[in-house]
Amino acid sequence: MTQDTLGLRGPALTFRHDPFRGEADTALVHWPDALVVMRGGIIAGFGDHAAERPRHPGDMPVHHHPDGLILPGFVDAHVHYPQLEMAGSFGETLLDWLRRYTFPTEARFADAAHAERVAKAFLSALLRAGTTTACVYCTVHEHSADALFAEAERLGMRIAAGKVLMDRHAPDELLDGPDHGIPATQRLIDRWHGRGRLLYAITPRFAPSCTDDALCAAGRLWCDNPGTLVQTHLCETEAEIAWVRELFPATDSYLGVYRAAGLAGPGAVMGHAVHVTEGDLDALRETGCGVAHCPSSNLFLGSGLFPAHEMAAAGVRIGLGSDVGAGTGLSTLRTLGDAYKVARLRGARLHPAQALWLATRGGAEAMRLEDRIGTLAPGMEADLVVLDPAATPELALRTEGARDPADRLFALMALGDERAVRATYVAGRLAYRRG
Repeated sequence: MTQDTLGLRGPALTFRHDPFRGEADTALVHWPDALVVMRGGIIAGFGDHAAERPRHPGDMPVHHHPDGLILPGFVDAHVHYPQLEMAGSFGETLLDWLRRYTFPTEARFADAAHAERVAKAFLSALLRAGTTTACVYCTVHEHSADALFAEAERLGMRIAAGKVLMDRHAPDELLDGPDHGIPATQRLIDRWHGRGRLLYAITPRFAPSCTDDALCAAGRLWCDNPGTLVQTHLCETEAEIAWVRELFPATDSYLGVYRAAGLAGPGAVMGHAVHVTEGDLDALRETGCGVAHCPSSNLFLGSGLFPAHEMAAAGVRIGLGSDVGAGTGLSTLRTLGDAYKVARLRGARLHPAQALWLATRGGAEAMRLEDRIGTLAPGMEADLVVLDPAATPELALRTEGARDPADRLFALMALGDERAVRATYVAGRLAYRRG
């Protein structure tokens, strides 16, 4: 037996179908006693323990979690690692938030040692939250991306990230025109993209922070580097949309600004997309862009209520984003609790199967990684999280009488947080264990 083979045993949940496009009540498959076999960073076997165990060597080590819940590792499709230290700052709308908190915080990343320290803290916090893949914004500084990629490589995580591009409407020390930002981005792509499990995401901060020249240069860069991703922001607040209309009067919509620059297509992940029109929904589907739903951030800044069910009905790929630092934490479970509340405020119900989809397979689809992550199945990368339904006295009391696995999952997303993450496995190795 190879030394990197490991079994993981316990109750597990997988998907029968997409719960947004099929019956949510029948979307989940519950395995009361499953075995996941991980070898060489890949899931080599998955199924009922009694049937699967004889297919593998008798001396294979097995981590047994009989009272846990095994799930695919969580995917955070929109997060700003430099803003970890400013999460929970008081009382501003989006544009004031950028000026008062974000830009001063990101200016500190001119210090490479500071970037390295925060990158390590950020990725460690992701693992404690059960997150194994993330699409991450760095700062304008080239070494901020180097710091994150280096630590992610050490940990074996699947991370997509990029240095921010912006050449206007920010402090001078954070402006980065095409003559500097594009060559720096290309250097980062050459250094990191496709190295191990790392991916590069070309990152214009958002349309108002970039001139036409900067956006078009980023679009050409994307065309010249197949397989890279794009990440940016779209229709987060009404004030932002009005500003885009002023800055780009010749373009018919916010998304149209990105389309004109060559920045909308499969592999582009648009953060927020709260205030979208029917035309925007059609354009998102037609271009193949993914969208990151960031409920905690939208509630905290008062940005608006994301139309998850309408977005899914239009055929758009949707994942979940913590959006730290406007989001108040990296816990996917807490973010899902907020997503449920946003849906209720819109008069809808986010079924626990739909919530789990957003946090796993949906995020993988938004990032065009569904062939590698987001599902428990042989051949997929072995990124998993084990949840503890009795992590706190309140959770234990609530889940003891759960009607079914979906009800237990709903209790975890309504009442749980990082404390409910018992273990996180990355590429088939134990990366975090509570306590």
